[in-house]
This record gives sequence, C-alpha cells and structure tokens, in this order.
Amino acid sequence: MSLRQYEYALAIAEAGSVTAAAELLHVAQPSVSQQIRGLERELGVELFARTPTGLVPTVVGRAFLREAEVAVSASRRARATARAGAVELVGELVVAVQMGFGTRQLPGALGALRRRFPRLEVTVFEEPSSAELERLCRRGVLDLALMAACERSPADAHHLGDEEFVVVLAAGHRQLAADRVGLSELEGEPWVRFDRDSALDGVLLNVLRNNDPTPTTAARVSQTATAVRWAAQGLGVTLVPASAVPHGHEYLVRPVFPAVSQPVIAVVRPGAGPAETALLELLRKETWTESASFSPA
Repeated sequence: MSLRQYEYALAIAEAGSVTAAAELLHVAQPSVSQQIRGLERELGVELFARTPTGLVPTVVGRAFLREAEVAVSASRRARATARAGAVELVGELVVAVQMGFGTRQLPGALGALRRRFPRLEVTVFEEPSSAELERLCRRGVLDLALMAACERSPADAHHLGDEEFVVVLAAGHRQLAADRVGLSELEGEPWVRFDRDSALDGVLLNVLRNNDPTPTTAARVSQTATAVRWAAQGLGVTLVPASAVPHGHEYLVRPVFPAVSQPVIAVVRPGAGPAETALLELLRKETWTESASFSPA
C-alpha cells in the first residue's frame, strides 16, 4: 500500500466517481482505477460500491478511509516540517473553527500567515458541532482548531480570549433603545435558531432555560450570517457571537444581560510545526471581545 493509493481512495470518496476523482487529482482516469483495484486486491476487500448516484464507500471502506485520512494528513505535516528550514515554508495547514468563532479575527491572522509563507496551502472549515471538533482533534486530522471547550492538555490548548454573544433585533424593535437587552425582556419572542446538534443552538437553549423555557422557533439556519440577516428582516431575534455579525448590521446588535460568553481555545496538534506555531502567535495578537463596539451612541 502507498500514500498515493490512500489519496486516490479519499478523492473518490469525496468526488463520487473515478472520473471526477481523476479530474480533482489532475491525473489520468486509468491510473486512478488501476491504483484502487490494486489496493482492493492487496486488502482483500471492496472499498467502494456502485450505486445509481455514483461510487460510495462500503462499511469496510469507510473504516479504511478514516485511517487513510489520518495517514495522509500526517504525511503532509511531515513534509512541511522537513522543509521548515527552507526560505519558504510549503505544505498544507488544516484549520477548523467552531461555527461563529473568530469570524473577524481569523481572516486577518491567516492573511498575515500567507504573507509570511506564500507557498503554504491553508484549508479552513467551520464545524457546527463542538463534539465533532473534539473527535477530529483526537484523530489527528486537524493542525489547529478554535473551539469553546476541549479535553486536551494545557500544552495543546491555549486560551486566546472570549467571544461575547449578542442579540440581533429587527429595525424598529423596542429593545434597540436599551444599551443592553435583558434576556427576560425577550420572553415570547420568536427565535431564529441553529441546527439542533450545533454548539450555537446549545448556547441559546442554555441561555433561555431560565428566561423563556419554551422558545418559539421561527426558523432554523446553518450559518451565523444567515441568522443575522433573517433577524434583521424581522423573522425573529437571534443570538450569535459578536465577531460573527456581518458588516452593516452592527446597529441592530445589543449585548445581553446577564452577559453571555464562551472562551475561545486554540488547540494545536501534538508536536506542532512552524506553521501552526506562527498562526497561534498571530491569533494571540487579535482582539477577542468586541461587543462594546455595538453599543448605541
């Protein structure tokens, strides 16, 4: 077995067909087919099943792909670390963020990182579930993650600051006259909420437990920007991290009372390389509490 075969199998799982995987990898289709057939012969199992919608991993295939992903990520990190002594750092950095966290801070830090290492490839994705982030960290797939809580040791986990949560109201809402909005004042309001298994919906439910135990759900969304825009249009109020408020909507935002916040923890993989270390230091320089900027004049 080879890392190339692992990469080909992962590409098929992502693209759904050998043809699409070959295009994704910029290689000839017969080469992909040959490598996968050889891999399945060596393993003595079928990794993919043909369906009307394309190739999908079998049960055994899914288990194999999980380990292949770890191996490929480790190989990329090893190459990047080996080249760290060169003038330019090359390789791939995989960053995951709990949804809504670092929306204002992360782009600036990543921009500075890319200017320092222009050949470094950075992959960033938002993850709604804090439990899934924790699982990905344990598997070694991520180089750095931003989350509210983790079970890692202090050497791997770094407290950057706090994300304060704010309420977003529609234009003309009576509570916009207040500097801070008491949570009890929102009882009976319809809410724009997030997916049921997301960390953000968990924060809202915890907040409302003592103030509005049976909240009315106006809508459920998957992105913080969507929640803010829908709340701005009067569909319902919503609660989001302060840094996640899109530009132009600040005048509709108020801090809440009692204050709601979560720590922002950066978790780096064990044996972090120069790219992860540099990004961590850049994130430390960012400002992590911004709700005061939303107070009315």
